[in-house]
Amino acid sequence: MPVSGGMSRWTVLLLLVLTLAGAVVASFAFGAKHIPFGEVVDGLLSPDGAENSLIIREERLPRTVLGIAAGTALGLAGTLMQALTRNPLAEPGLLGVNSGAALAVVLVIGLLRVDEALVYVWAALAGAAVTAVLVYLLGSSGRYGATPAKLVLAGVAVNAVAVGVTTGVMLLIPRAFNGFRFWQVGSLGGQDLGVVLRILPFLAVGLLLVALLAGPLNTLALGDEAARSLGGRPGLIRAAGGLAVVLLCGGATAAAGPLFFVGLAVPFAARALAGTDHRWILAYSALLAPVLLLGADVLGRLLGSPGELETGLVTAFLGAPLFIFIVRRGKVPQL
Repeated sequence: MPVSGGMSRWTVLLLLVLTLAGAVVASFAFGAKHIPFGEVVDGLLSPDGAENSLIIREERLPRTVLGIAAGTALGLAGTLMQALTRNPLAEPGLLGVNSGAALAVVLVIGLLRVDEALVYVWAALAGAAVTAVLVYLLGSSGRYGATPAKLVLAGVAVNAVAVGVTTGVMLLIPRAFNGFRFWQVGSLGGQDLGVVLRILPFLAVGLLLVALLAGPLNTLALGDEAARSLGGRPGLIRAAGGLAVVLLCGGATAAAGPLFFVGLAVPFAARALAGTDHRWILAYSALLAPVLLLGADVLGRLLGSPGELETGLVTAFLGAPLFIFIVRRGKVPQL
């Protein structure tokens, strides 16, 4: 089926792959110090210990890999949230994932007095999982089970409580505030490949669930009754989708901190290109999100040179206008 401009979906997919490749090259080459493409290749394939080689291997390689992994995860998590709730304004924070991860990190810093990045990863994943399960239990109680409206209401309530507790802990324990404020901004820098590798198993399981859910999401979009008549199981689809959101968004948030607007704006753009088929929407989101995240990271390095602007700040500035533009153009089909 063609998309706007007469291009096929496969053509758009190829263009997005090439765009992502360009973003990866830019992530390696540009920053406070520009490194020619030839030296980038040499630094990756045959490091010689020179300054540029160290920058490539120890700084830009981890942040580029994290940008791809976190971007893909956030894009898919946002698409899943909008599909599961049939709400085009939904984003991963709707299940309390971000607020739960943040609360867990604050408690670890403030109460346990731990400031190691690896511990943040496990704490954030645990917090995201607990809050998501709590939201699902609240949203599935009573008649009719876990309906989209009930999940949204439960998510808003749990998110408000988690944010309130997080703020209270930071006000009472200065150490928690000092440590948390750096993680809260959201950044691809300052991590090594070890942190990225530790979240990859969670992201891999999340990606597997997304692949299995791509077809059933199209059925769920017809409504619960229609989905059941076609052999679908809405409750199971939402439970599996919620688990995928926790693994994807929780892993990304744990490693890079909260990165806003990626999971909200990217699915809009993907849906504008792909139409209503969630198999294509998910594929486009998986490519568009890391392009946005890597682009924001490179832009933050260039604008903040010789320092840098944190990636989370840049995604907010880029994501908000993109979101407004797409909505005003009226190119987003209803879910």
